Amino acid sequence: MTRTIILLAAVAGAAVVAAVGSAQATPRNGALHVTKECSDYHGLPGEFCTITSSNIPQIKPGMRVVYSSALAFPTLNSDLVLDGPGNNNASGHVVLDVPTGSGVVTFSGGTGRFSKLQARVDVTYDREADLWHWDGTYAFSRSDGD
Repeated sequence: MTRTIILLAAVAGAAVVAAVGSAQATPRNGALHVTKECSDYHGLPGEFCTITSSNIPQIKPGMRVVYSSALAFPTLNSDLVLDGPGNNNASGHVVLDVPTGSGVVTFSGGTGRFSKLQARVDVTYDREADLWHWDGTYAFSRSDGD
């Protein structure tokens, strides 16, 4: 009987450890690396670029980055929306020096899965591949229910 109780206690303890470990397996912050192509962006409000790759599951290939303001050469200084499916949009802002192809994007919240997003990424342009890169950090803050 004592052995059975010890065995049940050990199994229950292992289950708790496994549950805690799996809850921590989904990163809530870290490095962010995204590429996008901009064949549909020509500098007008409402135009977009398309995500081609991302290292986090919340940002998926095919999502659009929609710009609110027109390009005022040599600078793009615009609010933007990372448009996810359904009600899953991230709100951000970009300041880009067009001739150098470098700048900064910041994200602060949004809707759905992006409601707790904070991110800051450096923007660079790869002329050979004709792709834009975002490299920086992200965090999803915890809500009271997490």
